[in-house]
Amino acid sequence: MFPYPSSKCSALSFISVFVCLVSLAGCGGGGAANVLPPTPTPGQTNPQFGHVFIVVEENASYGDVIGSSSMPYFNSLANTYGLATNYYANLHPSIPNYFELTAGKTLTVIDSETPQSFPVSADNVVRELLAAGKSWKSYAEDLPNAGYTGGDTGKYLVRHNPLTYMTDVQNTPAQAQNLVPFSEFSADLPTANLPQYSFIVPNSCNDAHDCPLSTADTWLKTNIDPLITSPVFQKDGLLIIVFDEGNDLDFTQGGGHVAAVLVSPFSKPAYKSIALYQHQSVLRRHRARHVGIL
Repeated sequence: MFPYPSSKCSALSFISVFVCLVSLAGCGGGGAANVLPPTPTPGQTNPQFGHVFIVVEENASYGDVIGSSSMPYFNSLANTYGLATNYYANLHPSIPNYFELTAGKTLTVIDSETPQSFPVSADNVVRELLAAGKSWKSYAEDLPNAGYTGGDTGKYLVRHNPLTYMTDVQNTPAQAQNLVPFSEFSADLPTANLPQYSFIVPNSCNDAHDCPLSTADTWLKTNIDPLITSPVFQKDGLLIIVFDEGNDLDFTQGGGHVAAVLVSPFSKPAYKSIALYQHQSVLRRHRARHVGIL
């Protein structure tokens, strides 16, 4: 069981936020966890998501992003689907936020840690997915090869790929093979060979860590728009694009006020949530039953 959010967070999980944001009737009772709707309808109440995709961008605050001419594509998603207007990162620098997203805990604040120096045995999303019999992959741009659990290389920053730290992955060769280069994403998409949970890692330029926001926006339009328009996503998909932390001057709620966009064919158009959330809310296990992957 994942830890509960801190007192700063709403009592609902971020998974529940997904349901609230994409449903006309808000958060009602959920059905069976593994039952998908036969014909998804925009605005459907309590939809069951069969495919969840998470993309994490870097180091920009809400005010840097929302309404910015540097990110027209991201803003088009925010204006069309769902936007969490009160979402806050946990800490600076990057790594604790990535662990909050995938293990529900800070674990470390040392960005230089690698999977070898800091293996994570705490409960995590991979362990929960495997226990539920669900599939997963991490698609990381510039990853040298499938199964790579080493350190930084080129524009690949391992701290942005948190699933590589999990002992559930490191200690099981079959699971390590789910750490794949991002080039496999474009191959899996048209064949409907996507896992039920995908953690997508742009490189350090394309996530805006080392390059302008406009570069990240172009990457999203090029690589994520084909996902949104694909048949598999239109059937039962949920996409979360969130920034890991605010800019260097933003320490609001610990890690800064950040933008989080929720995209789904079930979306209530242009919905904006004002509830308060942080990264660890993603893993509130007991409310994740609304999502078909858990």
